[in-house]
Amino acid sequence: MVTLEKSIKSLKDVLTSEDILVFEFKAESGKKFAVVFADGIVDKELIGELVVKPLRAAEADAEYEDIKLLLASPEMKEGKKKKDAIKEVLNGNAVLLIDGEKDFLIIGVKSPPMRAVAEPPTQVAVHGPREGFVEDVKINLGLIRKRIKTEKLQVKTIFVGEKSDTAISIVYIEGTCPKGLPEKIEKEITDNKIDIIPDSSYVSQFLTKKPRSLFKRCGTAEKPDVFCAKISEGRVGIVVDGSPICLTVPFMVVEDFQTVEDYYISSYRATTLRILRVVSIIIGIILPALYISAQLFKIQIIPLQLLLKISSSVAGLALSPSIEMFLTLFVLEVLNEASIRMPKYVALALSVVGALVLGDTAVKAGIISTPAIIIVALSAICLYTVPNAIETTTTLRWMYLIIAGSAGPFGVVLLTSYLVCYLVSEQTYGVPLVTPFAPLIKGDLYDSFVKANMYTLDTRPEVFRTNDKVRLKNNENKN
Repeated sequence: MVTLEKSIKSLKDVLTSEDILVFEFKAESGKKFAVVFADGIVDKELIGELVVKPLRAAEADAEYEDIKLLLASPEMKEGKKKKDAIKEVLNGNAVLLIDGEKDFLIIGVKSPPMRAVAEPPTQVAVHGPREGFVEDVKINLGLIRKRIKTEKLQVKTIFVGEKSDTAISIVYIEGTCPKGLPEKIEKEITDNKIDIIPDSSYVSQFLTKKPRSLFKRCGTAEKPDVFCAKISEGRVGIVVDGSPICLTVPFMVVEDFQTVEDYYISSYRATTLRILRVVSIIIGIILPALYISAQLFKIQIIPLQLLLKISSSVAGLALSPSIEMFLTLFVLEVLNEASIRMPKYVALALSVVGALVLGDTAVKAGIISTPAIIIVALSAICLYTVPNAIETTTTLRWMYLIIAGSAGPFGVVLLTSYLVCYLVSEQTYGVPLVTPFAPLIKGDLYDSFVKANMYTLDTRPEVFRTNDKVRLKNNENKN
């Protein structure tokens, strides 16, 4: 016969931390129980209401099955192995030990600290829902279920991390998602043995066939409406416990130029904004390099009147054009990094000092020219029109600047050709990165850099090769 004291000692020999609590109590008949839980991540009131209060009425000779009937918890399951009890306690559930019983009951009373559902700071929209994902996987799945009410929505949860045991939910719509893709993604994640997974960015690296690639291979979503829209097209979603950023695969480069608000405004306005983002990214990446190339190698490509203005501004500078542009970009990156890491009120003052005082003083001192500051500022503003691609575009800007200072316009053209060839040859889970342009898929062009109206987008993207192709059957107003 297994005594309650022996069961408690068996768990406490492993769970030695002081925040692992054991609450022992007796029924009115004298039968003894104990609840083991981790302090701070459980709801103690629920333990009292769902466990302690009902068991007060337990008979002294009550059997295991009778005790199960007394409990009022909707989340209850049986356990037999000690390692299962340890896992559940660390996950935030309570383990009920019964005197004289070897088996135990697991009660769902998890209540970890979490923030409320709010609008994400990086995906603010004037039109559309305001809800954003939080750090709790169950709440995030609830936000998804709230929008997709179909029996075909499938959620498979796996646990990864030898020490963190992080819950990762793979979400997809059966019949819409390509067959075999969820299983392939699950294998990609579980094949990696890692201690802890604190954020979804760790998982995104598991899903990348080429982790050293400059271009990302996973889409991200911080809003449930965006996430649901993506998986309804045939993608697979990954929700990681502890992260407010969910992942979607396969990924296409064109997704970074689409915002959540594009689907809540007119198609003409959305198309204009998407083209504006494309032009802005090209300007932000290449403009500093073209400026350096023109000054060092092909000054005749600058219009005469503009050339005269630039010549008067750079006259007397001690630095070469390349070093000047490098220095200006370096100062910009330093100010940007400092403003992100410092408290926001201090960061605001820092930005003013950097932009006005430091910039104006550097120009007056003859260290940096006015055109260089204008070009760097314009480049930075243009890059932030597509915040999801800021890591890639910032790196590309430095690459173009180096090649322009070394090889001039020829180097810029050569690097552009290499990037185009690289992007055309890359794919993620069978979907080319630059779809629908290479290969050219005419039907998918209507939701690329151009946004067509809802009646034109009556079928799902052809590139996903889904069996459920039709998403809008009423085409009366298509024209």
